[in-house]
Amino acid sequence: MAPILVTETLVAFGSLFSIVDPFSAVPVFVALTGRENQAAQRRTALRASLTCFVVLTVFGLAGSIIFKFFGITIPAFKVAGGILLFGVALDMMKAQHSETRSTKEEESEKHDDVGLIPLGLPLLSGPGAIAAVMVLSGKAESPTSRIAVHLAILGIGASSFLILRSAAWVGKFLGRTGINVIGRLMGLILAALAIQFVIDGAREAFPKTFS
Repeated sequence: MAPILVTETLVAFGSLFSIVDPFSAVPVFVALTGRENQAAQRRTALRASLTCFVVLTVFGLAGSIIFKFFGITIPAFKVAGGILLFGVALDMMKAQHSETRSTKEEESEKHDDVGLIPLGLPLLSGPGAIAAVMVLSGKAESPTSRIAVHLAILGIGASSFLILRSAAWVGKFLGRTGINVIGRLMGLILAALAIQFVIDGAREAFPKTFS
């Protein structure tokens, strides 16, 4: 059983890691948190990775039930995620970061929000990752296969934290000017990604229209 569990976990981890791709979130992480101290960045990285882990776990366990209960489809989720991400992208392109926070508690709260949105959701645990988890869980017929999927999700959360945590050194190397430049560039890229989410969702929802 152990060799089979290890093999299936590695296969599931590889599939999910290629979709989640935490490395792609590093520039956004740097742009959003590069001005802060390492402790704050560490908290944001932990928040983002935990969000990713919880979201993927929930949808791995009961994703299809949740979607059916609320009458939500994957295409609709993609469109909603795209709209959410586009709003964040606009703020990044405008460099709209609050510089008037007067307390450490407010500063920490701000970063907790960034860890949730957009880093944890939808960058790490986006529609593609959620759909992949639901497919993997649906294909898991044995208890070993189901355990392998959730071990893979745990590995994704841990690796995401380690990768985002290392982004602190990237931010320190770039300095404020470099972070500002990256922030605007990533805002543009995020806007394009958001539009792509919406297009993909619309194409899947109305395949005949876009054929």
